[in-house]
Amino acid sequence: MKTRVVRSGGKLEDWFSRESELIDKYLHETSRKIVNTPKLVSFTWMKQQNLTVVRSLLKEQRLKRFLELSGNIYPDLVKVFYTNLQFNGDTLNSHVNGVDIVITNDVWAAITGLKFSGVRINKGNVGVIEEFNKMQFYKNCLKNPLSKVRNFSVGRLKLDERLIALIVSWIITPRGSNHSTLSEEDLLLIYCIMNKVKLNWIHIIKDHMQKVIRLSHFQYPYAILISKFLHYFEVDIEEELDEIIKPSSEINNGSLSKMGFTKIVGKWVRKDGDDAGPRGTNDGEEPKAAANQ
Repeated sequence: MKTRVVRSGGKLEDWFSRESELIDKYLHETSRKIVNTPKLVSFTWMKQQNLTVVRSLLKEQRLKRFLELSGNIYPDLVKVFYTNLQFNGDTLNSHVNGVDIVITNDVWAAITGLKFSGVRINKGNVGVIEEFNKMQFYKNCLKNPLSKVRNFSVGRLKLDERLIALIVSWIITPRGSNHSTLSEEDLLLIYCIMNKVKLNWIHIIKDHMQKVIRLSHFQYPYAILISKFLHYFEVDIEEELDEIIKPSSEINNGSLSKMGFTKIVGKWVRKDGDDAGPRGTNDGEEPKAAANQ
């Protein structure tokens, strides 16, 4: 990690091109929010672990390159990016270190391999998939579909659904906490992936960015993706703080173990054999109360 530069005077003026209003916004609002710890998953690892169903479903959605994005991140500049971020139709606009950043569909395709096509869903139109019934779908995902449902806990899911839930809540629409309980949006995304409903992932990611800006308790997501945008637009990062993505950020065997699974004869199964699944698990974190989403 490079030495942190002093966040005052000329540095802020460089970041925001001397615009005092944006500097004030950064100082009193965006700089106080946390950059979400990024995660990634390797499709090679999924193949090695015989997680062929999940691997195939995610490839079907063209998510491979996006989910495997890696590299150093620039947390200060991620906050600058969000401070300046504007949504103009299908285009994202920002300004970092004197560089105008205009993220079109071609830029998304170049960096993530995603195309602006497919079903658009967000919190306001979850009913767009008419056959989706969150309670029925959740029960179908359980090891024991006949068990009573008090909340949409991830700890009771079968392996494939549990891994997809982890990827949804940590990478696709990440949040800083409450990974133990699935929201309606989480369930809808898992449903679409499991049923091969082609989604417009660019729209989903952009909608999640808007939510993060609007809600103060949300951490800033997509640090790797935004850092890739900075490289793409040749933003000067020479004197900026950078952080290396740690091995713990990668979803791996240890992640499955924390979720209550063990590998026996080349197959991942529950450690305790309990059909209802482990209670109170949170993918390696302490359980937290469900957040309003």
